[in-house]
Amino acid sequence: MSSVQSSAADVDVDLRQLFASLARNWLWILLGALVVAGLALVLTWLATPLYKSETRLLIEARESIFTRPNTGNEADRPNLDEETVASQVELISSTNILKQVAQQLNLAKLAEFDETVNMSPISRLLILAGLKSDPNEIPPEERVLKKMREKLNVYRVERSRVIGIEFSSRDAKLAADVPNAIADAYISMQRSAKQESNSEATDWLAPEIADLSKGVKDAEAKVAEFRAQSDLLIGQNNAVLATQQLSEMSSELSRVRANRASAEATSQGVRKALQNGGSLDSFPEVQASPAIQRLRDREGQIKSDIADLSTTLLENHPRIRSLRSQLTDIDRQIRAEAQNVLSSLVTQAQTAQERENQLVTDLNRLKAESARAGEEQVELNALERDAAAKRQQLEDYLARYREAASRQGRNYLPVDARIFSRADVPIEPYFPKIVPIVSAAFVASLLIMSIFALLRELFSGRAMRPARGPQPEPVRQVPMPAAQVGVEPEAEEMRQSIVETPAPVKQPSGDERAASVRKAAALIENASAGRSPVDEPEAEISKPEVPSLGLGEINVEKAADRLITSGAARAIFISPEGDEAAASSILVAREVADAGLRVLLLDLTASGAASRPMLDGSSQAGVTNLLASEAQFSDVIHADHYSDCHVIPAGTADPVRAMRAADRLPIIMQSLTTAYDIVVVECGPADADGIRRLVGEATEVFVSVLEPSDAVTDAAVKLIESGYPDLVLVTPAGYGRPGAPLGRSAA
Repeated sequence: MSSVQSSAADVDVDLRQLFASLARNWLWILLGALVVAGLALVLTWLATPLYKSETRLLIEARESIFTRPNTGNEADRPNLDEETVASQVELISSTNILKQVAQQLNLAKLAEFDETVNMSPISRLLILAGLKSDPNEIPPEERVLKKMREKLNVYRVERSRVIGIEFSSRDAKLAADVPNAIADAYISMQRSAKQESNSEATDWLAPEIADLSKGVKDAEAKVAEFRAQSDLLIGQNNAVLATQQLSEMSSELSRVRANRASAEATSQGVRKALQNGGSLDSFPEVQASPAIQRLRDREGQIKSDIADLSTTLLENHPRIRSLRSQLTDIDRQIRAEAQNVLSSLVTQAQTAQERENQLVTDLNRLKAESARAGEEQVELNALERDAAAKRQQLEDYLARYREAASRQGRNYLPVDARIFSRADVPIEPYFPKIVPIVSAAFVASLLIMSIFALLRELFSGRAMRPARGPQPEPVRQVPMPAAQVGVEPEAEEMRQSIVETPAPVKQPSGDERAASVRKAAALIENASAGRSPVDEPEAEISKPEVPSLGLGEINVEKAADRLITSGAARAIFISPEGDEAAASSILVAREVADAGLRVLLLDLTASGAASRPMLDGSSQAGVTNLLASEAQFSDVIHADHYSDCHVIPAGTADPVRAMRAADRLPIIMQSLTTAYDIVVVECGPADADGIRRLVGEATEVFVSVLEPSDAVTDAAVKLIESGYPDLVLVTPAGYGRPGAPLGRSAA
């Protein structure tokens, strides 16, 4: 039996059956979604519309290149990086600007921004009762600022220097006026800040310029005084006079030395030419002599005459001889004149030598003076640098002062931001959006209702099916000891096959049978006397001490309490008196269901006597359809028309075909006990061997009793002998008939 139960413990989720529940419950799902969508439509229609508008600022340098001070200094230009833009965002949403806008637009008198304006009587009662904080305890400005911050959104557009100012309000015009006023207040604050900075600059520069002017004057006076005392007179090219003279003297000395060297070289050449009889035409100084030039002209004329006369006269002609004599005399005169040029050159060289000596003497004197002037020039340069620095600083301050004064006078202070998109009065509200909200509510409710339907189907167990696994071993069929009158042979054979035992039971001895008979008789006597069935020792059976109770209701209630308190998972009901006794299982199942537990009644009677009163008919699919694989759990589980109990009827399938799958019954029982808290099984007039297949852990066995009879006694004796000494007798006496009337001969 344990192997059968372990195999039956594996169950799967039937996805087809699970999602088929959506098709069965589509009407309720749709109605629920429509109701939610209708509520959303009503709420959005009644909600106060909100309008939103936006103003955008661009952070950029507004200074013109023509008016920008120090156009060549990049360090003085504004830095418009991400941190600067983020800082401007915080500045725009600062308290000072919001207070200024609130005061300008008089927002404190609007109920939208101040709860104390037109406060409703309900709010006043809540405040008096202490259920709501009194807004009057907060200053009016703080109340207005709190509401403004809730409706205001200042943000920086990503990857840009654009700042957006969004504001929402019930009034469309106010939704546009507030961001525009905030932007104007921000521009005005920036301009005021620049004016204040410019005014502070002029106030600071004025005394600084006065002090610098005096300092520059004193520094320049010290430079002039030191130069006069040190005799450091300035010559050309802003150089000290001694240094300039030294430079000029050096240049003159070089020139004189060059002239002397040139005169000596020329005189030496002329002297050698005269001594050796060489030509004097290669010396420019000789050629430059006017006398030698005239002699050379005369010499050329005589040579020309000799050449002319040589064509007609002989060489010894007196005239030719005269001309040649003149030519010799001219040559002698040229050499005499060259000797004079040589004397002049020698004299010139001597003069240059004397000049050179004089210049060397003067140069040495100027060197000493220049060295002294250089030492004093160091201190003079220091004084001049100090005066130049003060002069430059004074000029810079003067330029800045003039710029600041001109800007202040002309009121030209451009702000590094501009409004490039002003907020317009919105036409349509941004909230509520009726179509999107209603559509979202409809879709969300459809989804939630569908999920709820799926979960209900899953937890009810109707979407569970046994897992595929090894089939249990075939069982031996044992015929029932007696069959009901009027039952078809196929149905009776199916019922016998379903509730048959898998193994023979050991027959009890004579003493054991006698004790069982006595115990059964005591139980029946207790039941007929209206006593509650209890488990007592065998020695006390003949004298039960159970208090006398009313029939019917108490016994059914006791049976239900026994199932609940004992934690039973299965309740097996045997009705030896026929179908009318099956009312006990129905009443107990409904009693347990009314206690809040999940209960299912499985009808294994051949005639469907237990399920017909609960379903008002017997045409529904049931356990035979499940065994014949014609239906699934979701198809055979039905709801009781008169309670929260679920029921599986006998079914409408072919009993012969269902008999072939009787081995699946333990698996079905295990699946049902997994899905439900208690499974009540009505077996009809079965014996102990016939219910062994249905018994598992935490199982209670009950015998339905209408009135004491031999059939009841015989059934109780056999159950006790077969290993069920703790059975309980239950009677439906005192209760109305459940549902459709039951007859003793309904089978």
